[in-house]
Amino acid sequence: MEINAPTKLIIKKEPELFRQILPLKGACIVELGCGSAALTRYIANECEPASILACEVDLVQHTKNSARTNLPNVTFVVAGAENIPASDSSADIVLMFKSLHHVPKDRLADAMSEIFRVLRPGGLAYISEPVYAGDFNEILRLFHSEKTIRENAFKAVFSAVTEGIFELVSQHFFHMPRVFNSFDEFEQRMINVTHTDHRLTPELLAAVEARYSDFAEDGRVCLTAPMRVDLLRRPVA
Repeated sequence: MEINAPTKLIIKKEPELFRQILPLKGACIVELGCGSAALTRYIANECEPASILACEVDLVQHTKNSARTNLPNVTFVVAGAENIPASDSSADIVLMFKSLHHVPKDRLADAMSEIFRVLRPGGLAYISEPVYAGDFNEILRLFHSEKTIRENAFKAVFSAVTEGIFELVSQHFFHMPRVFNSFDEFEQRMINVTHTDHRLTPELLAAVEARYSDFAEDGRVCLTAPMRVDLLRRPVA
């Protein structure tokens, strides 16, 4: 896949990138895999979109998101990328923040087709995915290796571009710091999650903590997390 205008950045927060390359003001947005809705809230409050349809398959997280009453331009729904509850050509922008690799392998093509369907001609799909490398991954892979599913996600994007379903506007690479003040915080945020059932044996948990300690200073770590963003466009014709 030909890469057009790649960039390599060191940024603290992903909004530094997507605010540069996306026309968010006044846009009708579909977000797939909104998770805790941290970026949903940021975009709703800071970027002046017309609307955001925020989709999430984790029922626990969706319930928490739906309890928010201060986001009048956001609609939270239970839905995955394989079946988006939006009309044809109704979205200016589709966002996927580290969520494409969570789509089952046999539904990835369906997800890309759905993104195409809901985007208007000329609409943009912003797909950010973690790269299988970096200090953060060195710890994470001990109990949750995502090598294969991340490769599958990239292949789905690659196929959608090479088959002409989408045009590749640009590809961006950056390192995002992941900061944890203690192993307890790491365990709470990365192991005790609701979207994945991590059942670590005491031995494995000890191994993860030992690897965490290799990077820690007074219990605190700032880990490197390489990221890739593919900015795609639905062809106009």
